[in-house]
Amino acid sequence: MFQEPYGMNATQQEEKEYLEEIKEKLTLAVRRIDDAVKQFSTELRQKKQYIHENQSGMDEADMVAADQSINRMAFTGEAAVARKRKLLKLSQSPYFGRIDFATAKTAAAPVYIGVHAFLDETQRKNLIYDWRAPIASMFYDFELGEAFYTTPSGRIQGQIERKRQYKIRDGRLEFMIENDVNIHDDVLQRELAKSSDDKMKNIVATIQRDQNAVIRNETASVMVIQGVAGSGKTSIALHRIAFLLYRFRDTIAAKDILIISPNKVFADYISNVLPELGEEHIPEMGMEELAADLLENRYPFQTFFEQVTALLEHHDAAFIERIRFKSSFEFLSKLNQYLLYIENNYFAVTELRVGRTLVPGAFIQQKFKAYHRVPMLKRFALVAQDVRNFVRDAVNRKLTGQEKGTIGEAIPRMFKFHNVLDLYRDFYRWMGRPELCRIDHGQRLEYADVFALLYLRLRLEGLPGYDQVKHLLVDEMQDYTPVQYAVLSRLFQCRKTILGDVSQTVNPYSASSAETIERVFPQADVVKLFRSYRSTIEITSFAQRITPNPDIIPLERHGPEPAVVRCGSPAEELETIRQLMTAFHRSGNHSLGIICKTLRQAERAYEALQGPGVHLLTAESSSFQEGVIITSAHLAKGLEFDEVLVPFASARFYKTEVDKSMLYVACTRAMHQLTLTYSGELTSFLSA
Repeated sequence: MFQEPYGMNATQQEEKEYLEEIKEKLTLAVRRIDDAVKQFSTELRQKKQYIHENQSGMDEADMVAADQSINRMAFTGEAAVARKRKLLKLSQSPYFGRIDFATAKTAAAPVYIGVHAFLDETQRKNLIYDWRAPIASMFYDFELGEAFYTTPSGRIQGQIERKRQYKIRDGRLEFMIENDVNIHDDVLQRELAKSSDDKMKNIVATIQRDQNAVIRNETASVMVIQGVAGSGKTSIALHRIAFLLYRFRDTIAAKDILIISPNKVFADYISNVLPELGEEHIPEMGMEELAADLLENRYPFQTFFEQVTALLEHHDAAFIERIRFKSSFEFLSKLNQYLLYIENNYFAVTELRVGRTLVPGAFIQQKFKAYHRVPMLKRFALVAQDVRNFVRDAVNRKLTGQEKGTIGEAIPRMFKFHNVLDLYRDFYRWMGRPELCRIDHGQRLEYADVFALLYLRLRLEGLPGYDQVKHLLVDEMQDYTPVQYAVLSRLFQCRKTILGDVSQTVNPYSASSAETIERVFPQADVVKLFRSYRSTIEITSFAQRITPNPDIIPLERHGPEPAVVRCGSPAEELETIRQLMTAFHRSGNHSLGIICKTLRQAERAYEALQGPGVHLLTAESSSFQEGVIITSAHLAKGLEFDEVLVPFASARFYKTEVDKSMLYVACTRAMHQLTLTYSGELTSFLSA
């Protein structure tokens, strides 16, 4: 049975034995639920049968009571099934942390912390505490030594005498770490478990402290996380959401959060991270879905993916110039100046005669100005109502339908344009840059115009906001432009967490930096993460040669040097790739990303290389699988693989600025091993 509380489970062997005991108790608890559910369903069946047989003799009150009783049983049954799901999850990995906490009155006792709580019903004692319970907060908030937690009845002071972390997978203890600061990142945990080096422990503790400060920040209305490749930004953002769901659980649930992410796979990939925190599904959408929703599918438009593909496939200087200008802060300022200009100049007010009554122009102008908080094109109806009241008071009778109609038509007619698209075209004429506008009737909008048009629509007509969203998480922030942020800022009035890396842009002509975002959200808290630990030092240094970033501080984690393999011909290159795939299958690694420049290239490679365990990842894919994944750099963003192979790294394919960005993104997806192959001449980005 259980040993004495303290000194309890001191060694790894004792921890393993304790884990087996806990798993047994969990199995018993699952069995008890199964029996209870069986009993419920039998009772439910009998109850329904009884009602069916006695229906004719039952009055309304009996029926209501019977209905309630059935609903209650069904509800209890559902609750039991949900509880069982939690217990089965715990059986896989019952707990991930432990603190031994002593108070002035009690000796140190271990507190095991997991994704859900688990109570030993026979002893009425908690065997596992939910990571969100007040006592568990000490695991996150304190190192060894003095600590406290807050309960409804006040603060409990004491000492943390030990802190441990466990990696338990499929019910097996893979490793445990004795450490001051808890580490919630897989890569860092493994490093610590392998290393007995104090320097490494200190670095990891520092990284974790920095991360915890971001995760547990409750006050920031907008938090911007600029992190280099491999700095754990995504992990931090997700833990931050989980923490906020915990801290504000009375007012915010998973369904109230929205993730704006660049691809559908990313959402699946992170949903594999978030359930670790015991949270349910969080809604997500892409910027394009948001735009289509807001434009009510009235205008077809090019997607961001199509924009990047167009840039990768041919160099068009005018197209690049349009994108670059519309992605600048100056563009947003110009739109705001234009809005001010049309408000002051495009409402050409004249006096209005209704029957014998003359409505002075000054009255109409004054009313138009008074509604300055209302979107411009929405003011005319309000002004018309004021004019009707003015005329009604002057003639001292109700107005006829015709008089009302005359006023309703006359007011909007005083404004130069009535359609947002016409105003958007006019904006470029006003600016003296008509060549930047490529919108013809019935034609698809360019991606760079979509959010500018939406911004004008917001300001001129108003759009319904997303009031149900209580926290917005925007990932890959560098791929969005100031005008896109201006739209998000007006649509979502809630708190925001915005994360990304300026070096990992897929379209250098439209990238935003943390500083740019700060100009749109002047109240933002900006956090910069420079330590990169996902990839080995060798891979990080290699990527630095493509896009130097003097701010990156790599973690001393070593592995093989990246290999650049020259092949005599395209056929020989495919053969080399096949051999590398075979080596991967034997290596014990879980994932190999074969990352091409474009999706077209990836599709060709997939045709040549397909086989069992080989998956093609496209813009339509919605799930992330392990094994060999063939995809493009654009779609691989935000994902990571044990090994990465970048094929076709020749001068023919990688030559422009956009190509260079893609190459950097592809190489930085590798955690342990990176190989590039090419035939012909090597790209100049690697030969330097």
